[in-house]
Amino acid sequence: MFKSFLRYKYKTLLILISATSAIASIFMITALGNGVIQMYSSMLKTDGDIIVMQKGVADTFFSDINRSFIVPISKIENVKSAQGVIVGAGAIDTVPIAGIYGVTENRFANYVLSEGRYPKAGEVVVGESIASILTHPKKITLMGKPFRVSGVYKSDIGFENGGVVINIADAQKLFNKSASFLLVSLKNMDEGTGAVIRQIKALNKEVDVKSTTDFIDNYNQFKIIRISSGVIASISFFMGFLAIVSLMSMMINDRRYEFGIKRAMGISQAKIIFDIVIEVTVLTLLAFVLAYGISLFLLDWLQHIEKFQGYLSGEIDSRLFVELLIGSLLMAVVGALIPAFLAARVDPIILINRGQ
Repeated sequence: MFKSFLRYKYKTLLILISATSAIASIFMITALGNGVIQMYSSMLKTDGDIIVMQKGVADTFFSDINRSFIVPISKIENVKSAQGVIVGAGAIDTVPIAGIYGVTENRFANYVLSEGRYPKAGEVVVGESIASILTHPKKITLMGKPFRVSGVYKSDIGFENGGVVINIADAQKLFNKSASFLLVSLKNMDEGTGAVIRQIKALNKEVDVKSTTDFIDNYNQFKIIRISSGVIASISFFMGFLAIVSLMSMMINDRRYEFGIKRAMGISQAKIIFDIVIEVTVLTLLAFVLAYGISLFLLDWLQHIEKFQGYLSGEIDSRLFVELLIGSLLMAVVGALIPAFLAARVDPIILINRGQ
């Protein structure tokens, strides 16, 4: 097998590069798509068992719900807390666009301060990524309005670490809305969310109430990201498959004389096909290892590029690893079987004559 690799090293290298590129592309696209979903999901799930937003609005960015609704919700049995959140994006000093989060005071504790204190009116706490980009400013301008920096916080969620947090009353003036959504935390999750959801709906029929788990599973933006990354990954998979079939066809064409001799010596078609499939499978496994290492390096590198503010984040979990490993082996086996089967069925005399 290794003699074959060395003898046809140019085509072997092309197969290795093609498979590595295809697998690395699928790793990166899927991991980055999952990273976006994971970051926003983590934000919603922090102290949020139930999400309340404006009815008939598909995106939280366009939702506007009166935060005075927090008071009756807080009185419902089994409700631990209700928090108001405004999510928006805009220019922050020299940074053209970044996340701006307006929150009620009972949500401040979710942002762990590395220095300073939580903001009062006209003040802001900045994520460590933004603080680093702006070289730890004392004052910043949010969407053209000045704010004093009262502290810096650190968050493991890239969207938050690359944004700023302000009092929700200040955010209301910037975005002209009371709250994008309310997050409701329960005292006892064992009792389930259904009863509380029904009571909130009974208070106001103009709001949409869901458990955060149901919301995340059915959020249109997440569906778009999943479908888009799936389509692009499928194209990468198909391109890698075509490359393997094409290059294997050329390699097998060069080896007709060798296959003809093997057939004349009594070696079965199945054995010839099996050997070819094993060769490509070994190459694909090597490509998979290379692609995995390259993807881990690129994901770590993208996370630390300052201008991306930590928004580009991705993780290769065990499920993605196993699914892509199986898919890669399938791509290799099917990609090798087609040209190998076509070559093995030709009469050995013809193979020898054509290969000379």
